[in-house]
Amino acid sequence: MKSILGACLVVALGVAPLAHAGNADQTFKRIYTREWAWRTGQSSVSTNGEAQPNNGRLDNVGAKQQHERLVYWQQVMANLKRIDPAKLDQADQVNYAIYREQIRNFIADQQFKTWQMPFNSDSAFWSDIDYQLGESSLKTAADYRNYLAKLKQFPAYFDQQIANMRAGLKRGFSVPRAVLKGRDKSIASVADQNDPTQVRFYKPFEHMGDSIDPATARQLRAQAKQVIAADVVPAYAKLLAFFDNVYVPHARTTLAAEDLPDGKAFYRQQIREYTTLDLSPDAIHQIGLKQVAKIHKQMVATMRHTGFKGSFADFLHFLRTDPRFYAKTPQELLDKTAWVAKEVDGQLSKFFDHLPRERFTIKPVPASIAPYYTSGRGGPDVYLVNTYDLKARPLYSMPALTLHESYPGHALQLELADEAKGQPAFRSNSYISAYGEGWALYCEYLGNEMGIYQTDYQKFGFLSYQMWRAVRLVVDTGIHHMGWTRQQAVNYMLENTALSKPEIENEVDRYISWPGQALSYELGYLTIRQLRDQAHKALGDKFDLAHFHDTILSMGSVPLPVLKKRIQRFIAEGGPEPKWPSDSGAQASH
Repeated sequence: MKSILGACLVVALGVAPLAHAGNADQTFKRIYTREWAWRTGQSSVSTNGEAQPNNGRLDNVGAKQQHERLVYWQQVMANLKRIDPAKLDQADQVNYAIYREQIRNFIADQQFKTWQMPFNSDSAFWSDIDYQLGESSLKTAADYRNYLAKLKQFPAYFDQQIANMRAGLKRGFSVPRAVLKGRDKSIASVADQNDPTQVRFYKPFEHMGDSIDPATARQLRAQAKQVIAADVVPAYAKLLAFFDNVYVPHARTTLAAEDLPDGKAFYRQQIREYTTLDLSPDAIHQIGLKQVAKIHKQMVATMRHTGFKGSFADFLHFLRTDPRFYAKTPQELLDKTAWVAKEVDGQLSKFFDHLPRERFTIKPVPASIAPYYTSGRGGPDVYLVNTYDLKARPLYSMPALTLHESYPGHALQLELADEAKGQPAFRSNSYISAYGEGWALYCEYLGNEMGIYQTDYQKFGFLSYQMWRAVRLVVDTGIHHMGWTRQQAVNYMLENTALSKPEIENEVDRYISWPGQALSYELGYLTIRQLRDQAHKALGDKFDLAHFHDTILSMGSVPLPVLKKRIQRFIAEGGPEPKWPSDSGAQASH
């Protein structure tokens, strides 16, 4: 009976098994085109197999819909398995490898019911809901009405998320209680607001543009105030009460992912999803220990070069406490960050032939999330710099952080991905942590060749950041596989990095509540370094570093095994300048 119901559901969802009509490439395209339309239609309402423009619907995240997603993606996988990848053309062989892994991860997430834990110490549905609102695309009165329609759905959407979290608590699948302190502040920033115009969701109505006549604008603003007061604030208030009175008291007291239901398999899947590699926790732990020992020697040598006479621990204390290494005002930190970014800008044409047209700006992290946010976060349009608690933001680390988060790291990579044309939507709209974070960490290393680290302290800051990512391999596996306590993880990072204690505590909480994600940085970085060394050795004088970089970036976000195959082809072809998905959206360097 269960299989019959599942088959009926598959047909109802429009993903019945595909016949073998047409060639393999056409069959594959039908699969991913249909699935993408359905996927985006979860919130954009697809009625005829094509994704429709946003019409004012928030995502539906209830348990029933989650089960439907599992059934749908399982059938998609069954259809994919009927295709022989060898019969696809070269481009679609790459697409197939990426897409199949994407669907495999979707299925695994649904099977482990990760939707019952819709937040961690780094991000949460109540703070990330802005992505569903589409604030940046609001232009017409109809757009604003759709935006208001979404705001009205906050109570129902939050109720679904609360029900999901209750189900997670019931089976012991929750964020550890140890990292929940203070996480309710971002909820309270809306729940405790009496003036709807001070709630962040009202901001789009402050400047509505000339395309909307004044009378309509006044009407929309009045509606916004009403909806925020009647729907949005009460939804956050209800969530806050649930979080403080139910979730925190009943959250699990263990830390390890392996202590969750089916925890060993869950953690292994988290490793696979975030690193794209099939490695055991023990193997990753050993890689981490080896890297920590290697980088520690380099840090000690750099410390000696500064003339410091004390021990390594004394040097770390000196760096954490001497006022010369810290900005006195938030603006000073932003200014020094901008200076580093401009220094990098002057070096880009030496290392890349293909640069984006878009540019990023630098802004402080919003006050509501700054106390537990990372030091910086980069995207295609903005580089967020945390100006909260300036004593935790050493200036000697700012060059490495800026290389990672802005150019040539996240901002450059994501801008080029946004401008690329010709790739399937499932690729151009995805982000694979091992690739993206591995690339950004590689860019910190590239700062040496760019001449960005100009003092011994900045060089030590770079090494400390390298150590920061290496210790993650040890700490993440230590917590989730070996039973480490929170304090063990904090102490290990205090002993090996120059990060401040508040920053380390925030980072450890992030690793505890987001198992596996922290592993992607170092493993991705080591892969890119290895691929560069292989290409340089194989090509000799024919090796062109800019061509190598452009080849990696032209791929977009891909699993590491796919990237390895691409660089093998790069070597076999003699290291040519890559053909980009589209040359219309980017420019050559000068």
